[in-house]
Amino acid sequence: MIGQSDVISILTDAITTVVLSAAPMLIVAMIVGLIVSIFQATTQINEQTLAFVPKIVCVMLTLLLFSGYIFSRIGGFVTRLFESINTIVG
Repeated sequence: MIGQSDVISILTDAITTVVLSAAPMLIVAMIVGLIVSIFQATTQINEQTLAFVPKIVCVMLTLLLFSGYIFSRIGGFVTRLFESINTIVG
């Protein structure tokens, strides 16, 4: 039977994996958004697509650059999860 400590351990590992996998894209989106908002404030241009397009392009490029890291983090989590099934269930 699965215990409370096993569930907490799996959930902690899952949350850590999600946060570390999403962090590069979130950080880049935040930095690009800050730069674009400073640009918009100084030029007084209030165009929504001006903020959206650079962010989405930079996030996609970051996803391409960090895809190996993300894949290894998620793959490691899934491997650890499948290896622990025997100890948790049996």
